[in-house]
Amino acid sequence: MELRQLRYFVAVAEELNFGRAAARLLIAGPSLSQQIKALERDLGVALFDRDRRSVALTPAGTALLPHVRSLLDRADDLKLRAGRLAGSQPVRLGYVNWLPTDLAARTAGAARVNVDAWVAPSHTQAARVADGSLDLAVCWVRREDLERLGLTARLIGADRLYAVAPGSATGPVRAQDTAVLLDGDATSWSSWNDYAEELARDTGAVPERIADGGVTGPAFFDHVRRLGRPVLNSPKGQTAALPPDLVHRPVVAPQVYWTWSLVRRADEERPGLLAVVDALCDGVGDLGLRAPDVWLPAGDPYGPEPGEPS
Repeated sequence: MELRQLRYFVAVAEELNFGRAAARLLIAGPSLSQQIKALERDLGVALFDRDRRSVALTPAGTALLPHVRSLLDRADDLKLRAGRLAGSQPVRLGYVNWLPTDLAARTAGAARVNVDAWVAPSHTQAARVADGSLDLAVCWVRREDLERLGLTARLIGADRLYAVAPGSATGPVRAQDTAVLLDGDATSWSSWNDYAEELARDTGAVPERIADGGVTGPAFFDHVRRLGRPVLNSPKGQTAALPPDLVHRPVVAPQVYWTWSLVRRADEERPGLLAVVDALCDGVGDLGLRAPDVWLPAGDPYGPEPGEPS
């Protein structure tokens, strides 16, 4: 038998209705019924008398119910005590717009992870880690940000940025033949503007200043149509569906990448939190960032060190 099945038994005993118990437990009714039958087989007794109209505890079910409740209470107490001994607290994780799709599976054996509901720009999330409002954040940072804020970072993801263009041609486009949007709202788009300005200087991409938040969303597509040329897509727009009159085009010479870091305080020593970092970042690899034609901004934690040839 499993503790989960015992919890199911208590829920049905309290509700005396499989439908209500299933809704309370957030599982399907047939699955609940199957689990109760499996528990009855394991125990060798019937726990419920049930027909189409009613559910009632059997004498055996009535006798076992207080013992099951006591056992579950002891199990909960054991889990609480173990957590205290391990010093485990939920790990607060913030992000900008991207998280690994398998985050829960990766961290299943580590500390419990609470994803913060406040989705904020990269510079804001990094500052929140530094001041203790968050334990970890997935964001874009430079080496200078890490040093200034007392943070350390590990690579957790990377986006190869592409261009969105009018017309039907879907072949590669050189970075110098693209435009890149810079938004007047420096509070919301600080990180992107820094990145885009450096990209324009390094590659010859044409900077286009806007003031309508059109780095993403429908306004972005309107800017592509207005400019009549390929426009570099931002990481916040990587998964947006394209209108039928626009196409994706890979950017080459160079390939343009945006990196995602998992940042934490440099003096962090909690084992549970460090286990979450390892669970999320171990095995990530370099994600293609070491290819010879990759562009990353100066100071990117995963680009060449200062003085190192690119």
